[in-house]
Amino acid sequence: MDKADERLRWGTEQRLEFIEFRTFWEGGIRRGDITGQFGVSVPQASNDLALYQRLAPLNLRYDASEKRYVPTAEFAPRFMKPDADRYLDQLWCVADGLIGLDETWIVRAPEAGVVPVPRRRIDSSVLKRLVGVIRDRRSIEILYQSMTSRRTDGPIWRRITPHAFAHDGMRWHVRAFCHMDKKFKDFLLSRCREVRAECEPGAAAADDRLWHTLFTAVLVPNPELAPSQQQTIALDYGMQDGEAHIPVRYALLYYFNKRMRLDVPAGIDKPAERPVVVANIEAFRRALAEASG
Repeated sequence: MDKADERLRWGTEQRLEFIEFRTFWEGGIRRGDITGQFGVSVPQASNDLALYQRLAPLNLRYDASEKRYVPTAEFAPRFMKPDADRYLDQLWCVADGLIGLDETWIVRAPEAGVVPVPRRRIDSSVLKRLVGVIRDRRSIEILYQSMTSRRTDGPIWRRITPHAFAHDGMRWHVRAFCHMDKKFKDFLLSRCREVRAECEPGAAAADDRLWHTLFTAVLVPNPELAPSQQQTIALDYGMQDGEAHIPVRYALLYYFNKRMRLDVPAGIDKPAERPVVVANIEAFRRALAEASG
């Protein structure tokens, strides 16, 4: 974005980004799209389109038969970066019922399905208190149901100082200093039954070294795959020179290891079921051991 663009007000800039989004993903835009999305007047929508054409004169042309602005062959976004992941994430959320189509900028969503995964129940009032405690840098007691063998008789109250949330691909955790065990741990949000008694913190977020330290896992195609299959995997993962460098928090290495099935011994899965392996495996194992300790 050039200096002239930087002087735009946020609301105007958002509408210009919307113009590009609809043009790029939906094939065109009308004034009514802008008025409907942002609640602005028709003259304001006309001004937005005129401003966009001044800033990017080669991007749009008016198609009288479609009665909308459509992209030219020279169309090159200036106010957004086309992002396949962002589009597909919205599509996934709509298909899974997490949000409505009207909560996105997508108009004609292609049909999509997602593999159903049972959702773990998270109490919104508990989550709200934890968010507030993190914001205020306080500690709080949680009624927590642990699965460890010595604590299976029922949930117990324990004080934690939370500082972040983490998702392992399936479940949400709260990352916190445990006042009982005197160390930073992950607590499943679905097992936090109740909260009470805010107090002074037991540790600062900056003290959680495993959270703030990154390990770079170097992923490569599984050498047991055929050369053509390895090339396919390299393209799938956007590898450069046959490698994908993935930075992972030490605190999340265990989940990364499980999620990517890197913990499955060679020979258990078919090569196609284990498409990538860790090139820096010894360093990876040391980091895992350190994170687990």
